[in-house]
Amino acid sequence: MEFEEILTVHVQIENTIELNNNDGDSVIMISFKGRATGKYFNGEILDGGVDTQIIGKYGDRHTLSARYILEGKDYTGEYCKIYIENNGNSNNKLKHALFRSYPKVITNSKALAFLNDEILVAEGLTTESGLDIKIYKAI
Repeated sequence: MEFEEILTVHVQIENTIELNNNDGDSVIMISFKGRATGKYFNGEILDGGVDTQIIGKYGDRHTLSARYILEGKDYTGEYCKIYIENNGNSNNKLKHALFRSYPKVITNSKALAFLNDEILVAEGLTTESGLDIKIYKAI
């Protein structure tokens, strides 16, 4: 199966809040800012983006869940917003990525309306400035 890159979200971490329980589990909430680039859309992450990670007592990341809204222009030049809910699990078996996740996208862009129903996959890659989330669709 082949994939087309739809969008890269360039994440810059801002603040973290952590909770640890007596069983050794923890929750980390990470607020972030950044921008998105790609052939279909370019824009900025609006205030309020947060990634929540549940980490088991043995260090395994059970759940990764990020929610944020992008604002910018689609490939036709129209202003629009894109909501992304990105859920997945950490997978230490991946050789080139930190994690793989499955984003749900909702947009008000007519040109990008196909993303509202598309099955997408994303991978997180470490960069010098933070983290890149590359979002793909099957072609």
